[in-house]
Amino acid sequence: MTENLIEVRDLAVEFVAGDQAQRVVEGVSFDIRRGETLALVGESGSGKSVTAHSILRLLPYPLARHPVGSIRYGGQDLLTLPDAKLRSIRGNRIAMVFQEPMTSLNPLHSIEKQINEILALHKGLTGKAATARTLELLEMVGIPEPRKRLKAFPHELSGGQRQRVMIAMALANEPELLIADEPTTALDVTVQLKILELLKDLQQRLGMALLLISHDLNLVRRIASRVCVMQRGRVVEQASCEELFHAPQHPYTRELLGAEPSGEPAHNPVGPPLLEVDDLRVWFPIKKGLLRRTVDYVKAVDGIRFSLPKGQTLGIVGESGSGKSTLGLAILRLLGSRGSIRFQGQALNGLSQREVRPLRRQMQVVFQDPYGSLSPRMSVGQIVGEGLNIHRIGSEAEQEQAIIDALLEVGLDPETRHRYPHEFSGGQRQRIAIARALVLKPELILLDEPTSALDRTVQRQVVELLRSLQAKYNLTYLFISHDLAVVKALSHQLMVVRHGQVVEQGSAEDIFSDPQHPYTQQLLEAAFLAPAAVD
Repeated sequence: MTENLIEVRDLAVEFVAGDQAQRVVEGVSFDIRRGETLALVGESGSGKSVTAHSILRLLPYPLARHPVGSIRYGGQDLLTLPDAKLRSIRGNRIAMVFQEPMTSLNPLHSIEKQINEILALHKGLTGKAATARTLELLEMVGIPEPRKRLKAFPHELSGGQRQRVMIAMALANEPELLIADEPTTALDVTVQLKILELLKDLQQRLGMALLLISHDLNLVRRIASRVCVMQRGRVVEQASCEELFHAPQHPYTRELLGAEPSGEPAHNPVGPPLLEVDDLRVWFPIKKGLLRRTVDYVKAVDGIRFSLPKGQTLGIVGESGSGKSTLGLAILRLLGSRGSIRFQGQALNGLSQREVRPLRRQMQVVFQDPYGSLSPRMSVGQIVGEGLNIHRIGSEAEQEQAIIDALLEVGLDPETRHRYPHEFSGGQRQRIAIARALVLKPELILLDEPTSALDRTVQRQVVELLRSLQAKYNLTYLFISHDLAVVKALSHQLMVVRHGQVVEQGSAEDIFSDPQHPYTQQLLEAAFLAPAAVD
């Protein structure tokens, strides 16, 4: 029996549009050995997911095609296998876990029904036998109180639990190969660590091979035994994990390894308090009964206080649902709140929306998803200049110059102001969003997860841009994120939030070097994973 489970040879993938064909994967060759973990790494657009999806022929055929190459499994070429035979392998001998479980699970069916369906299709299990196996699988992947979860629907589970259900479905037929396509990208760092440990444990227990697709080298270093680095549709380097991380050969691999956001926050003089928050509360009422009486509250923000000097960055960290984004929106008066908010010495909480409007020029925001926050129907120039129009700043010629200056500040060609958001990459779109905030020359910028949707190399560029802008204009940042590497590179102060309350706050340097609260210690341990020993 060959040691190789999968043999990919000279694989090419083309996407066809009309009479044009764009080749997105070219000459890719690698093996996946029985029981090993192989990682495909690279930035967005490198071809890693397209390559992995080709193994199970999950691409949009006939718009996709394979002009050359083969993918052999058990002596058969999966690219030429009849559909009926491929269906007996897909989800049975080779299974897949996708990046976003909410879009992969059927929102109309219970967890039990979705796993039972797979067992019926491939194993012929129905009724009590299927339910017993489903319970066993949910227990195996660490779902708490699995019997209670059988009738649950996907929206009733957390992100981490949904991903565990996806893994349970993939393992239902004890596959020889599990393909995990960015399985932790949408999850918090602590949940990422748990899913990573689960995959590793299951692989060892079941003896299956694992193909991990990721752009997170920290994660890859923890779990993979071999790594293939992809750039522009080609494998540029292939080596054991230990060899690749200790002595990378290709310049692109070295660039990826050096892309972790680093450096120190901007060395600005500490000014007077620009923003002061005291006992801030955002409580959402829970109403029940025919008369919709309030029976309790969801305390999204509960008694938070801090003082942020001009020219400094306050990093606000915590898991999803901790209240950090709600806190940011309340400070900008985009959400109702109780307590005290003072900006430049002026109390905001007593002001009407009309009275707050002139102050919005001084308080700008950059959101997590640049594509969602930029109007697709407006040109870049219109997007960046919108605030100038609203606040009636300058003549038409002066506004045009301000837009050009803002685009130059963020490293974009001013000629791009005539183009539209869909014509830009994720990193470029985030630069446009920063230019839109910057054009009004604000005092405070709220940055809500501004780098989470970006590759590491692009993240580093955005972090360096934000740091240089802060140093140049003495800007003050409220930086909300669950990515502690990025927070560490930018923040002077740090606030750790859990369940709407502050569990630890103070100097970022002190907390990163000596965290006091167990929850902070847990976050840091998960974010800065030490590499596992490589066999």
